Amino acid sequence: MDALLYWVGMAAVAVNALTGVLDSGRKQMDLIGALLVAVATALGGGTVRDLLLDRNVFWVADQTYLIAALGTGLVAFFVVRRRSLPPRLFLIPDAVGLALFTIIGTQVALQWHTPWLAASLMGVITGVVGGVLRDILCNDVPSIFLKGELYATAAWVGALTLIGLQELGVRPVDAAWTAMGVVLALRLFALRFGLTLPALGQPR
Repeated sequence: MDALLYWVGMAAVAVNALTGVLDSGRKQMDLIGALLVAVATALGGGTVRDLLLDRNVFWVADQTYLIAALGTGLVAFFVVRRRSLPPRLFLIPDAVGLALFTIIGTQVALQWHTPWLAASLMGVITGVVGGVLRDILCNDVPSIFLKGELYATAAWVGALTLIGLQELGVRPVDAAWTAMGVVLALRLFALRFGLTLPALGQPR
């Protein structure tokens, strides 16, 4: 399980760094700006989680994560800088990053002996905070605070799925893959069919 968490975490960092660069491309940021957005998107959620859990911040303890974020951001910048990007291009890799980080955050919290409800919220925080930072740095209202397709809800359902499967005796590795699939499927399904939660001001 530790090996799975490590490599899934590395993949999540790379994917979220990519989404940061893709989104910063809409704002025509220079290299430094794009890299800052990429790093904040890739590392922000895990940083907040680790601070709340009072554990060593993961990318400070192992700077390979930071190198992965910077490297992915650098490569992505030069690949996409001369291309015209669809505004919603980052949504698919963002869904993948959400699934990966949510499960990592939940499992890390469980290993830190965090109660199940708090652990599920740690998974949500790990999954969504990077995207919040990305939107703020790109001078947008964070999408999680706007009426839109299921995002944090998908993360929370996946986190609870992971916890529930492990409580039922499913092997942690199998539970992790299943829960990642739940987050990704729910998010993509919501994007495809426009599934949203009720919003304030909506007619009943």
